[in-house]
Amino acid sequence: MNGPIEDIARELGFQGNPFLQGLVVSIFIVGAFFGSLGSSALVDYLGCKRTLQIDSIPLIVGAFISAQAHSLDEMLLGRFLVGIGIGVNTVLVPIYISEVAPTKYRGTLGTLCQIGTCLGIIASLSLGIPSESDPHWWRTMLYAACVPGFFIVVGMQFAVESPRWLAKVGRLDDARKVVENIWGVSEAEKAMEEMKSVVANDDSQASWSELLAEPHNRGALVASNLMDKQGRKNLLIGSYLGMAFAMFLIVFSISFPLDEGVGHTLSVTGTLLYALLPSFSLAYSSLHGPQQFKMYIFTFALGAGPVTGIIIPELSSARTRSKVMGFSFTVHWICNFVVGLYFLELVKLFGVGAVYAGFGGVSLLSALFAYNFIVETKGRSLEEIELSLSPAAPGERK
Repeated sequence: MNGPIEDIARELGFQGNPFLQGLVVSIFIVGAFFGSLGSSALVDYLGCKRTLQIDSIPLIVGAFISAQAHSLDEMLLGRFLVGIGIGVNTVLVPIYISEVAPTKYRGTLGTLCQIGTCLGIIASLSLGIPSESDPHWWRTMLYAACVPGFFIVVGMQFAVESPRWLAKVGRLDDARKVVENIWGVSEAEKAMEEMKSVVANDDSQASWSELLAEPHNRGALVASNLMDKQGRKNLLIGSYLGMAFAMFLIVFSISFPLDEGVGHTLSVTGTLLYALLPSFSLAYSSLHGPQQFKMYIFTFALGAGPVTGIIIPELSSARTRSKVMGFSFTVHWICNFVVGLYFLELVKLFGVGAVYAGFGGVSLLSALFAYNFIVETKGRSLEEIELSLSPAAPGERK
């Protein structure tokens, strides 16, 4: 939406109003907030497969309403519906991958998911290129946004259901068939025994309060000594440090102007490393131009993107996994909304250098958190991780 937002504002009658332009971009995030918050109930009841198919409805309908919009209200409604779909989708996909993928391929598949997301972003940015010369191209873009939803509906019809969800709802025979089909017959017996053990320990429905009350979920934050091996943890640390470096590189080039060519190189390099965060796209493009948004993939996709989406469900119990993911992405969307809505105001108050220094500081704090508290999960099944962090049965926990 960042490329054609001026054309949309001109045609729908809110040109020159930066708040409304920001709202059109950010209302999507409000929808994502509600989608993330409500996703756990859907996946607990319907499973990942059916929920992903149903989730395509707001994606398709929202994009269609936006493409047809002739007023600001219609555009906001369409963007809100798309946001709901994206909110559910961002929660479900990491859960689905973590629960379906064989242990040795779980991290790789999570990374491929992030690569697919980045390729989708690049494709959408490329689709927006004609809007520079055609002021009505944005409608074609939004009609095209309906297509992925149809692919999800059809494609998921051929996908398997999560064996963990099947075991949780008592469909053990179906779970065994899925495990034998995608993990191999040799893994079936061990996997089913582990699933049965987890189901036996987690025999009741999780509540939201358990996200803080359950020793398992508290302990995951301080149990790095349990599985301190190379893997996800080092990727996260390196990724966050790279993101911080990118931000401070931009701050340096802004605060200490050097030769014009050198300063431009530093600014572009830093932006390329950090630019793909959706929250910054509209704001930064208004300051430096859309050509600079091409390569945040390098450090973000190194760890913060794929590892975060995989490690959260890995560290969550079967009972609370959907709620933990829903809560995590709800916080994610709140932060994105606040940044997207108030970025330009913060730049006006404090200057772009100070704001980017703040982003760099957050990345540094994230690296420190990952170093001190993140649990290494490489090479362990979800059941092994859960039983290691929560060895006692619910009635025995203190």
